[in-house]
Amino acid sequence: MNRKTAFGLRVLTALGGVALLAQSVLAAETTDAATASDWGKPVGAGIALGLAGLGAGISQAGVGSAAVGMLAEDAGRFGHAIIFTALPESIVILGALPLFL
Repeated sequence: MNRKTAFGLRVLTALGGVALLAQSVLAAETTDAATASDWGKPVGAGIALGLAGLGAGISQAGVGSAAVGMLAEDAGRFGHAIIFTALPESIVILGALPLFL
């Protein structure tokens, strides 16, 4: 496993631990069941959007550099380069859907 992957897994593990800790603290502080469940939607939507943006950024790095290399060799493939660079950005749009549901 390379260093980037190991670092990413450590970050995701730490964020998961923080989310679980926050959930247990909130459950201990609240006695009303309706109040305890009100925080889940915004936190879940924020996590979905944040992770979608993080994943799109990571994939955009590889796709963007490959698209530039493809355009350097053959300028006639500009349409392909635009399509391939737009695909990872659509992941963020799908990650934003929980904000509106």
